[in-house]
Amino acid sequence: MEDYLEMTYRLCSENDYARVGQLAKLLNVKASSVSKMIVKLSQLGYIKSDRYESIKLTDTGTDLGRYLLKRHETIECFLEMLRSPDALEETELIEHSLGAETVSSLSLLLDLLKKDEVGEKILEKFNELRERV
Repeated sequence: MEDYLEMTYRLCSENDYARVGQLAKLLNVKASSVSKMIVKLSQLGYIKSDRYESIKLTDTGTDLGRYLLKRHETIECFLEMLRSPDALEETELIEHSLGAETVSSLSLLLDLLKKDEVGEKILEKFNELRERV
């Protein structure tokens, strides 16, 4: 469900709406699977859809979608920083199991490592050590 909502948020951020076919293609699922999930997300109050397959997020859906995308980007960025061989795949595997507080802490840590002189030195040292292993 989170993957559908995150992708809907991505599409709505670009076009103000999403379509079943777009979601099916991007999520690599059948359109019928998307349609079933759209009904569920609509019942939960996250989206609105019409008979022309135009899908829009509610305010609640927008807020949750924004969080889900931020969580995804934070985890993927962290894994890329660690030079994970497949950060995207690993992100998809672990993102649903992390709580909001953990994601928030990870985001703060990333900001410190990227923007602080000491953080940059720590990353440099980490990468040096990693190359030796």
